[in-house]
Amino acid sequence: MRPQRLVDLLALVALVLLALSAYLTWSIADPGSGRAVVNFNGYAVTRAPVTLALASAVAVIVTKLAGTALRRVLAGLIVFMGAGVIGVALQVRPDAAELGRLRPELSQAVTDSVTLSTGPAPWLALAGGLALLAAGIVAVLTAHRWRRPTLRYERDPAVTPADQWKAIDAGEDPTV
Repeated sequence: MRPQRLVDLLALVALVLLALSAYLTWSIADPGSGRAVVNFNGYAVTRAPVTLALASAVAVIVTKLAGTALRRVLAGLIVFMGAGVIGVALQVRPDAAELGRLRPELSQAVTDSVTLSTGPAPWLALAGGLALLAAGIVAVLTAHRWRRPTLRYERDPAVTPADQWKAIDAGEDPTV
């Protein structure tokens, strides 16, 4: 598999996993005393994984149009975004007070204790961050071997519009 395709595939996998982590349960709060259990999706807890996934998707797209030096810079940014997602997935665990600010029914004034547990979303965010980190590393290491943007449709600045019309009249294609 070509390195460009591998980076595309890894970035796509990361984007899907991080989007899923935004919609699946990140934290589960049980206020006890017969009250309803409250589920918090990833987007309610933190917006960082989705934001970093979208930014890295844009960076991967721009690498297609860039030269080698800019590709390496963008790939380095993708590595840092992947590391950021991994950090968020490992460290963001809201406590009862923070969840009480998000949902008043979980505050200390309403309930004596809140039992917290973690849903599957942080693990998906961690996997997405690892895929993003791998995409960035592959892009940094192989940026010099990627196909360059084509110059096929760019004009020669020395050619005047009259020369192009003459070429068309002669049956030639001036864009080739």
